Amino acid sequence: MTCVSEQSLVQQLPAVPFYCPVPPARHPSAEVLNDRTVRWMLGQRLDTEEHQLKRLAVCDFGGLAASTMPYGPVETLTVVSKFYAVLFSLDDGVCDESGATADLLAQETSRIMRAMEAPAAHSAGDSPHTAALRGLRLELERFASPRQLRRLTDAMRVYTSGLVWEASWRRDPKLPSLDDYVTLWMRAIGMAPFTALIEVAGGFSVPDDDLEDPRVRALTEIVWTLVSWDNDLYSRNKELQRAGDNLNLIDVLCQELGCDPHHALVRAVAMRDRVMVLFDRLAAQVAKEADDDLRQYVEGLGQFIRGHLDWASVCPRYAVPSAPRATPGGWWKQHPADDSAEPLPLPTISWWWDQLDTAR
Repeated sequence: MTCVSEQSLVQQLPAVPFYCPVPPARHPSAEVLNDRTVRWMLGQRLDTEEHQLKRLAVCDFGGLAASTMPYGPVETLTVVSKFYAVLFSLDDGVCDESGATADLLAQETSRIMRAMEAPAAHSAGDSPHTAALRGLRLELERFASPRQLRRLTDAMRVYTSGLVWEASWRRDPKLPSLDDYVTLWMRAIGMAPFTALIEVAGGFSVPDDDLEDPRVRALTEIVWTLVSWDNDLYSRNKELQRAGDNLNLIDVLCQELGCDPHHALVRAVAMRDRVMVLFDRLAAQVAKEADDDLRQYVEGLGQFIRGHLDWASVCPRYAVPSAPRATPGGWWKQHPADDSAEPLPLPTISWWWDQLDTAR
């Protein structure tokens, strides 16, 4: 398992403002969504420890659904909100804070994937998380086409494979390389299932050829990555305090660059902002040529970046009393720290910049 020194455990980094040119939006039924989700979650008994159930109950998963997908009908967004609750509970109770091995995660995630593939085949051995996801997969049949359900299943496979890889690193005394970490974390963050749900929530369907367009694939991966890095920037203090966890972009950069966390934070923000600028430029390029369904998907990707940050800015899950807090109004900034159009020197993602075509 990765470990941190006592000095690292008490070294809280300052809050940083985020650059995100996407305007905010929020579904008016956020409270209804959250009330439904909390009641359902408590009935599922996803966790056996009362303090963890209470911690999850105040995470405002309904607000997260309302901010990331504000265009969806309440019934569909209720399923999305429940998905959030299950994956957050899985992350806390099975992955991050339980010390699960890669072997155990491989078994649990394989059962989850079978529930997604064949949800009608109930098993007496289902864990609470597997049973909950089986039920949500069945519930989604009311709203999603067979093609969209296939995409969600494929996306869950991306996510669960990332969890197993993450677990292997948590048992290793070293940290991964930066390139490996970026690949790992865009998968293990759990974004793939939620980008697959954008079209379900929005009531539209993007053709396979459009989603397989390298520019659209790049935009989708950019959102996975931005959300994972943003999470690292605002959650590191919490992770160090709760779990002694330094599997984080900041600490991986410390190893990669041989620098202290404060210098790594500056580098991480610059990397993050350069990718945000790329998303903005590439999304505008794709939207000019897109039909209505693809345009809605691209807009939904942008809204996800913004909505996730809006939710995190007030979520008590990430509050650490001893950590420096952002000043009022200091969560946002108007300009990126790095607006270069040059690719980041990371082979796993440098191809994203190849999709920009100024001649288009």
